[in-house]
Amino acid sequence: MASHRRLKQPGRARVTVLTATAAAAVALTSQAANAAPSEKPSKDEVKSKVDKLYEEAEKASEKFNGAKEKQQKLEKQVDRLQDKVARGQDDLNDLRGGLGSLASAQYRSGGIDPSLQLFLSSDPDSYLDKASALDQLSTKQAEALKKIQAKQRTLAQQRKEASDKLADLATTREELGKKKREVQGKLGEAQRLLNTLSAKERAALKAKEDRASRDAERKASDAADAPKTDAPKGGVKGSSRTMAAYAAAQSKIGSPYVYGASGPSSFDCSGLTSWAYAQADVSIPRTSQAQASFGTRIASQSDLKVGDLVIFYGDLHHVGFYAGNGQVLHAPRTGAVVRYESINNMPFQFGVRI
Repeated sequence: MASHRRLKQPGRARVTVLTATAAAAVALTSQAANAAPSEKPSKDEVKSKVDKLYEEAEKASEKFNGAKEKQQKLEKQVDRLQDKVARGQDDLNDLRGGLGSLASAQYRSGGIDPSLQLFLSSDPDSYLDKASALDQLSTKQAEALKKIQAKQRTLAQQRKEASDKLADLATTREELGKKKREVQGKLGEAQRLLNTLSAKERAALKAKEDRASRDAERKASDAADAPKTDAPKGGVKGSSRTMAAYAAAQSKIGSPYVYGASGPSSFDCSGLTSWAYAQADVSIPRTSQAQASFGTRIASQSDLKVGDLVIFYGDLHHVGFYAGNGQVLHAPRTGAVVRYESINNMPFQFGVRI
């Protein structure tokens, strides 16, 4: 007869654990069912984050420009030093060749001990003339040695200077690569955020920017037409070379912003200002920070003239042209074009009159 074994009842502790686990599972299921799905960031929130990323990218871009400018200067210095070293080596080789010729002449002229030559000579006067020539030869040889030693020291200094510049150049190139990757990272992150918006939302943002740009352009045009005595509107124009630079910048309205670009078809902020002044035959530094220290500082917005440079942000990483009537003409950021904009859209620091 088959035996029937009674199932063992779970202990009190085990029942408590199972009950607690089941309760927790039910609670989590209930929470999951009732929890609202994670909300998608609004269009304005995305724009705010993207604008911040663009600002950070522009900071890195100006540092990139500074490193690039330094690299170009170092490359020119290295080329000049290497040319000097090459010419110096040629000069040293010529001096050594001359010294060899002197040594050969001395050997040919004085192979026997001088006292023995005098003893054997049938013409003492002739020997004395030869001995005098040998003394002169030795003096020339000593002078040649001094020249060689001086040239060797100079050459060693030039080689060390070239070596130091090459090391500095390698460091600068590494920094350039880091800044480029930083800019690309910020821009990539901004693009990913923009991609979370619908086509309709992106179009709405662009339309809003276009309206603001047209409004700024109208105000700048009003300032240009205003009489010069209308100082509060900012219609007072700058010098002829300043206005020539400003006109060059105006000719590039609609050109795309590209970080590190300095024309003629695309620009970043300081690339536009430096390119425009170059068209007026005025050379100014490449970066916004360097441009901020280049001319005469204008502290108050009310004292700005059309064509003055305007510097923005505490670290001076953005620059544009004052367009009058509280407007600026500048290359704003990635995704935008050279355009007019209100001076109040960015934290104004001061103006610079070139």
